[in-house]
Formats: sequence, C-alpha cells, structure tokens
Amino acid sequence: MPIIQNLSIFIIAKNEGDRIGKTLMAIQDLSDDILVVDSGSSDNTIEVAKAHGARVIHNDWPGYGEQKRFAEDNCRHDWLFNLDADEVITEELKNEIITAFGAPELPPQAFSIPIAEVFPFETTAHKYAYVLEPVRIYHRSVGRYNPSIVHDRVDLIKGTRVSTFHGRVLHYSVRSLGEQLVKLNAYADNQALDMELRGKKYSIFRLLFEFPIAFIKAYFGRRHFMRGTFGFMSAMNYAFYRYLRLAKHWEKRLEQSQKAQNSN
Repeated sequence: MPIIQNLSIFIIAKNEGDRIGKTLMAIQDLSDDILVVDSGSSDNTIEVAKAHGARVIHNDWPGYGEQKRFAEDNCRHDWLFNLDADEVITEELKNEIITAFGAPELPPQAFSIPIAEVFPFETTAHKYAYVLEPVRIYHRSVGRYNPSIVHDRVDLIKGTRVSTFHGRVLHYSVRSLGEQLVKLNAYADNQALDMELRGKKYSIFRLLFEFPIAFIKAYFGRRHFMRGTFGFMSAMNYAFYRYLRLAKHWEKRLEQSQKAQNSN
C-alpha cells in the first residue's frame, strides 16, 4: 500500500527505457497513481513503466508545457508531483515528502525541490554540482504548468506559499556528449520557434557574444571548472546551444526577409 494516499506522480517520456526504471523504483511506494505520458517511444519505455506499476497513456508531442498539462489533467489526485524520466529522488527527499504529507490537513501550497545534475560516469551528484530549485510538488488548485513549448515551469497563483525541501533529486540528463548535442539542437529549434511566436528580436551583438558569455556562465557560474575535463566539455556544449538558438532565430528572420523581397 502506498504511503501517501492523495498524491499523484507524473512523468513525460519518450525512449527512456534505459533510465525510467530507476526513476520509478525510487517512487513506487509513494503513490497509488504514478502516471507516465509517452509520446511515441520506439524502445521498451512502456514495458518498463508498466512493469514498475505505472499507468501509461499515449499523447503525441505538443511541446513541454502542453505535455505536462495533459499529464496534470489525467492525474487522479489533487496533489501533483512532477519528475522527468531521467531524475531519481534520494532517500532524504523521500522521507521529507512522507513527513510533509503526514501532517493533518496539509493546506494547498507548492514545494520547490533541489535538482542536482549528475554527469556520465558519476554515481551521484558531485559536491559542486549545479543545482536548480524549481517547483515540482503542488496542489492543483494553486498552479499548473505553463503551456510554453520550451519553458518548463509551474505558474502559481499570486500569494501561493512555496516551501523548499532539502533532499535532492538526482538528474542523470546526459548519456553522452553526442547525445547531449542532439538534445540541445532540438531545444534550440524549439527556442527559435518560441522567439518567433513571441515576436522576439535580438541584436547582432547578442549573437556575436552569446557563446563566450554562455561558456563563462557554465564553466565558472555553474562551477563546471570544478568537475574536470567533462565539466569543460559540458560547458562548451551549453555555450554552443545558447549560441545556436540565436543563430537559428536569425536564420528564420533572414528567410522571412528573403521571402518578403521575392514577393515584391
């Protein structure tokens, strides 16, 4: 029997069969409603998810925000906990969640969770790993995911109380440098489209200086310099991605300008 009776956990996934099992094993006794929304896996993601007791629903990919909103709408409980398929909760976090939800009549609110990146060949987060603290647990009455195709965040009602757990989620986001570049290239496509939809325009100077500034941000600001050669390579990938999204945005603008000239 699950420890928490009023919590749904949802995960969006595609071709995560090699990682999602570890994610599900860490949470399988927390909830009686663990939902995996699959967007068309060609590997064994669905089989692995079902083997770990998850409920699996297919939904064609509409973008990050909309996919998570679809998952929210299909959860059975009012308290929601979102994890990605490459994230694993620690025992410390698990115990904190159990304690928090053991309180009588927990009022609707939100909880942010530290998410620490784990590089390939690391078994857990490095002492100086980069950590984000997004809202990941929340009552559906106080917020839901933003519908943006690229921005992965929960929009909360003004005045919502946000508490922070200390236990971490371990984020095994990178299988390899090559796979990371493929994923970042897809992110860059989505970011360029999002800029276009929002009517954003950036100067040529931003394009020229984006790579070095982004590298400095990752290598020093995110402390990748403390993590050896792979930290340097990962910072380079991040900087290239930040440059590439602007380059693709400029490419779209040039294409539109060329079409306008040809039509005249």
